[in-house]
Amino acid sequence: MILQIETATASCSVALAKDGNVLAFKQVNERNIHAEVITLFIEELIVSSGINYNDLDAVAVSCGPGSYTGLRIGVSTAKGLCFALDKPLIAIETLEAMAYGIISSNEYLLSDDTLLCPMIDARRMEVFTAVFTTSGERIRDTSAEIIDENSFNDLLKNNKMLFFGDGAEKCRQVLEGNPNAIFFPGFINSAVYLTEKAAEKFRNAEFENVGYFEPYYLKDFIAGKKKSPL
Repeated sequence: MILQIETATASCSVALAKDGNVLAFKQVNERNIHAEVITLFIEELIVSSGINYNDLDAVAVSCGPGSYTGLRIGVSTAKGLCFALDKPLIAIETLEAMAYGIISSNEYLLSDDTLLCPMIDARRMEVFTAVFTTSGERIRDTSAEIIDENSFNDLLKNNKMLFFGDGAEKCRQVLEGNPNAIFFPGFINSAVYLTEKAAEKFRNAEFENVGYFEPYYLKDFIAGKKKSPL
């Protein structure tokens, strides 16, 4: 029984899964609301599922990259539960979970030669991204990329690529001129997408050190400056 937490993007999402199958989930796709609802969602899932916190075997969290504040909230919540319940912590990279979300859903029919490119908005024309095959194999490491008309040309020459996530939406005008670039609009990240990797990591006892674990920020946090009053 694994509690799964996703707060790396605009989506604040919690899921409960047993033996790799989702029992229940709650989520809302709204920015800057994570701190208000994350613990409420967890409590509601526990109560509605008729279990106790001690029935959990582990807590899995989407560990980034993504929103700095969202990651802090999600990872802090997951670590707090693991400390209190003496349960192991499982970390799943956010972009990998997004790729598994596309692979496991039936919303888009994918040919075997299609590459998956999840994108998370990282301000202006920069995104956090990686590239995966439809079997989940990573073929390009996670990075922060500034997108222009030449981005991914090496891969788009011989492959169709599916771009999805809130970062893909803002890159559509730059990339959609390439006939091999496909865009999946309206993709909403979810804790449900952690299920397959969380179950795999639990079986293999791939746990994090709760005391020392930190989110995968990829970039240093840059605080915005408030405008001076006129």
